[in-house]
Amino acid sequence: MTNTAIYEGRICVITGAASGIGRALAVKLGAAGAAIAISDVNEEGLAETARLAGGENSNRILVDTLNVADADAIIAYAVHVEKALGPADYVFNVAGLTRVGRFDVTPLSSMEKIIDVNFWGVVRMSKAFLDQLKQTKGGLVNISSIFGIIGFEGQTHYCASKFAVRGFSETLAQEMQEHGVRVSSVHPGGVATNIARNAEIDALPADVKSKEAMNKSFDEMAITSAEDAAQVILDGTAKGKRRILIGKDAKLVALVQRLFPVKYPKILAKLTGMKTLNT
Repeated sequence: MTNTAIYEGRICVITGAASGIGRALAVKLGAAGAAIAISDVNEEGLAETARLAGGENSNRILVDTLNVADADAIIAYAVHVEKALGPADYVFNVAGLTRVGRFDVTPLSSMEKIIDVNFWGVVRMSKAFLDQLKQTKGGLVNISSIFGIIGFEGQTHYCASKFAVRGFSETLAQEMQEHGVRVSSVHPGGVATNIARNAEIDALPADVKSKEAMNKSFDEMAITSAEDAAQVILDGTAKGKRRILIGKDAKLVALVQRLFPVKYPKILAKLTGMKTLNT
């Protein structure tokens, strides 16, 4: 059951809005009558999102280029949004990136880049907008991943960043309860976005011959559309859910990990055929 009426007239901030889940959220929220502040580093994609969400010239759409790795820019952005639209009711931290490579062959600079965007970007945005959310008693929605629930070979940096987002979000949800701010940790399974295609590669897994083969494998696992994922997020946020699982695959992963917290790699490998889940 969908529920978007709650967002009508609300002020919603979305990072990573140039494509994928971020774009789908922007379009759905725009259609629901929300005022949206959308940002990304991809100006061209951002302009297309604005068009799809109701037009670049709409006074209900604020479009800004923003790098969530830039701490000072985020502080200024929060002030800018409040002046232009008013205090935020919802903040959706979607911006993220990934790369491929085992830890032993990955330079620390790669690890730092992933964590700077995926984790610190979420933390910076949360800190910058928290007073506004306290004022509106709003919602903070942070995108983690199924790889914030399980470890996955070749994704050490990505898993570390997404586990951190989950831990941060679950703890902040407890701290903000007395202020009426709802905090959600979102765990998508395979969603049809460009994040894998845009991934930089430090080293391919031994059983993967090329990036094209990796992309094909990801496409086969991407069983949920970005639009469906966005709807699940909006429905879960409207209900104040602290954990939002997207897709049958995410629900299976969460269940198996909970039942078999040590042996899940072997069990999931048998259930899903994923060769990169080793014991």
